[in-house]
Order: sequence, then structure tokens, then C-alpha cells
Amino acid sequence: MTLSLQDQATQAFTDAFGRPPDVLVRASGRVNLIGEHTDYNDGFVLPLAIDRAVWIAIGARSDEMIRIHSLDFEQTEQFDVDSVRQLPTAPATAWIDYVRGTVWSLLQEGLSVTGWDGAMVGDVPIGAGLSSSAAAELAVARACATIGDLPWGPARMAVCSQRAENRWVGVNCGIMDQMISAAGAEGRALLLDCRTLETDLVPLPDSTNIVILDTGTRRGLVDSAYNERRSQCEAAAAHFDVTALRDVTLATVSGARRTRRDDTQTGAPRHLRKRTHHRGGGGHAGRGQSVARIAHGCKSP
Repeated sequence: MTLSLQDQATQAFTDAFGRPPDVLVRASGRVNLIGEHTDYNDGFVLPLAIDRAVWIAIGARSDEMIRIHSLDFEQTEQFDVDSVRQLPTAPATAWIDYVRGTVWSLLQEGLSVTGWDGAMVGDVPIGAGLSSSAAAELAVARACATIGDLPWGPARMAVCSQRAENRWVGVNCGIMDQMISAAGAEGRALLLDCRTLETDLVPLPDSTNIVILDTGTRRGLVDSAYNERRSQCEAAAAHFDVTALRDVTLATVSGARRTRRDDTQTGAPRHLRKRTHHRGGGGHAGRGQSVARIAHGCKSP
């Protein structure tokens, strides 16, 4: 019989540390219904938490040591909280660095992190575009919050986890992945304004099923063109003298195209931010039907 992830984490914790865990924490992966590459352009996104997740069985310690066993990597690592008060000299991308980086970011936020033991396991495919890294970061953040009795503010914890990925791991991701993992709810998509971090949980139509197809392609944001695309978008915003591409109008883009400027700068703003906001619906009435229409050609080209 196949054990659930909760049972796997509990058993691994007991095997590794000789005692049962105090509690289990969980953070989910995600799919994005619409709004690609718009989060770091201060735009709108409409992601959805999925049933794939990262679980950590945790137990408190009396010191500031964090010991964690990864079932997926079959490794156990440990570090003292005080050892991660400074950034590494270069981006660090081993699995344990998502733990170290999240702890570092919580400390940067002025939060007190105490020691704990943990056993981590997940079923979010790594490198498949379902935000396994954000799920790991938010699971670690929730572990620290649970053990240290820290207040859980979804936006604050999402920003802390994003900072870990930006500064410790070296991926200049936006806020979407971390925010949906921190604030998602079953049966609802999350309409997120990535500038203000205002959110609206949008109900899905009854009997909706989201099907995820695995192409088998794997990639990591660290070694993909993700950072390059973000740099191009920032260059385009600077070209138009705006804070972010969210502030570029269609009239401005059309004028730039007529002058035949570099398409790597003018191409990105052609994705319409209004579509994401529209798909979320302007009010609660009829929003389920609006979300349902996403299935018909909603993805950005």
C-alpha cells in the first residue's frame, strides 16, 4: 500500500530523529490560468493552487539548529540559524538552499526563527512549471511560523519567500508563485494585483476540473531564459520611461511599433493586462462563468 505524503513525512521524521513530529505543514504548487510574465511587470495574474504539494513534518528543538531530511533527495542537512544571517557570495541552488534562503529572508524581515527538525517530501514535479520551489519555500516559512509562533500574513510570507528566491537562489521571479501558495483556497482561483498585492478569491464554476498535462520537459528557472526575459521587460519599461510594463498603454506600444524599434522591447507590452482582470470578473456575480471561458484561448502567445 502506498503511503500518503503525510504518512511518508511522519515516518521519515520518526526514523531520522527518533521521536514523532509535533505537527505537519503543507504548501501547494500551482497552475496559472492567465497572466504569464505579468507578475514582475506589476500586472494581474489568475493562478490556482493544485493538489500537488510539499509537506514537512516538524518538531521543535531547544536550540537554533535546523535539521531537515529530504525524502526526494535522500539527504539530511543541518545549519544554525545564526549561520544564514548573511547572503552567500554567489547564488546557491541546492535543495537545502531553498530552506536556508527562506530562513535568511525571515530574519531579514525582523522575525525570530528558532530551531526545528523536519522531514520534507513533495509530489510537485521539479522543473515542470508547477512552482515546486515556491511550495518548498512556503512550507519552510510555515514550519518556521508554526514552531516560532509567528503571525501568518500571506502577503508578508510570500514576499519573504520571493526575496529568498531572488536574492539567495538567484532567480528574479515575480510574486505570483509564492502568493498563490501562501493565500490559495480550494475551489477558487486567486486574482492578484502584483503591484498592490490585493487579492480576490474567485470561485470556479461548479464541477470544474483542471487537467494538467505533463510534457516531460524539465527546466529550472535558474538555468532557463527566465532572468533574460525579465531583463528585457525591465529594459522595455525603462525605454518607455515607466515604472513597469503595466503602465504602458496600447497607444504607446503602437507608436513604438510604427517606428520599428527593437521587438524584444516592444513585443512584451502587447500582452493585454486587461484580459487577466476581465477573466477574474468585475464582481462576484457571474465570475464563475467568466473564469470558465479561460479555457478558450486564454494563454498569452
